[in-house]
Amino acid sequence: MHTTFLAGGIASGKSTVAHMLHGRGAWLCDLDQVSREVLESGSPVLAQVAAEFGDDLIDPESGELDRLGLAVRAFASAEATERLEAIEMPAIRERLAQILTNSCCAATEPALAVVEVPLLDRVEDLLPLADDVLVVCAPLALRRVRACGRGMDAEDFDARVARQATDDYLRAHATHVIENDGDEEALARAVDAWWQTVMGSDHGRK
Repeated sequence: MHTTFLAGGIASGKSTVAHMLHGRGAWLCDLDQVSREVLESGSPVLAQVAAEFGDDLIDPESGELDRLGLAVRAFASAEATERLEAIEMPAIRERLAQILTNSCCAATEPALAVVEVPLLDRVEDLLPLADDVLVVCAPLALRRVRACGRGMDAEDFDARVARQATDDYLRAHATHVIENDGDEEALARAVDAWWQTVMGSDHGRK
């Protein structure tokens, strides 16, 4: 099994690339989903988050986390974000390692496992689990247009970009880079080229 970490800034087209690879038969894992799993009702990580950011974030009946409320508090400042990541990231790293190395993924025997990584700089110690790092890049102005086109406020976009790793950082840690500055057909061709380079012709489109 070949394991690829897929990274890119907000509205770069990372998720679109993930879906294209899934169409070829790749097994997908989204670190955002892993994050939700470690914050499930009753988890020790959730208890730590509540102690740090407020017990009122937990629904008293269901035990579920108010994720929007947590986001408002945790992303209010860089210091608050760091506090949340200090709680979450060790559990996320441990869970991802389990997913990639035990029957969660191995039982399906995929030729390619793709891990969609929102914040590559936060999981550098997991890079040894990857055979390569595929980064999707697009000009910042184009990404802003895309994000606003799907309903995001421009100020929110700029604030999120400021908290993410720069394209220079992503490129420096990439094994391969896909430039997503055209239409979806151009992106599909770039994905095809990457697939041929990394996976070869033995693993064709389903």
